[in-house]
Amino acid sequence: MTCVFVQIRCKPGTTYTVANEITLREIHSELYSTSGDYDLLMKLYIPEGQDVGKFINDNLLNIEGIERSLTTLTFKAF
Repeated sequence: MTCVFVQIRCKPGTTYTVANEITLREIHSELYSTSGDYDLLMKLYIPEGQDVGKFINDNLLNIEGIERSLTTLTFKAF
């Protein structure tokens, strides 16, 4: 499995709705509210053999209220 972090910027007033929808989809390992340029930080594991971009596009970015995302791939845990 590939661990990725996704920062999510929500349209104003939709952060809690977006977070609730992510929770209902059960695709994340951890989900945090954050300060700064993005509203949410999500840690998730992409199943082996799945394309990271397609998985995120198909399972996350179709949630109403998401304005922008930034995905960070990980390579090795220390």
